[in-house]
Amino acid sequence: MTDGNVMKHIEDLVAEEQRLYSAGHLTEDEKQQLLQMQVELDQYWDLLRQRRALRDAGQNPNDAELRGPDVVENYVE
Repeated sequence: MTDGNVMKHIEDLVAEEQRLYSAGHLTEDEKQQLLQMQVELDQYWDLLRQRRALRDAGQNPNDAELRGPDVVENYVE
């Protein structure tokens, strides 16, 4: 996977998220889908940050791994 692939996936998720929001009234299934998409977006943003950090440190960005929701949803700022 490349940074471009990761960004394309993020862009696709954002487009779908915007499509759902613009539809107005959401079904319960659509609300669940949005929640899942938001978690997946967090995971892919995290993956992109990992890839960039590894590259900046002179390491292989392909060593970055998609982390689970339990990790990316519990970051402390």
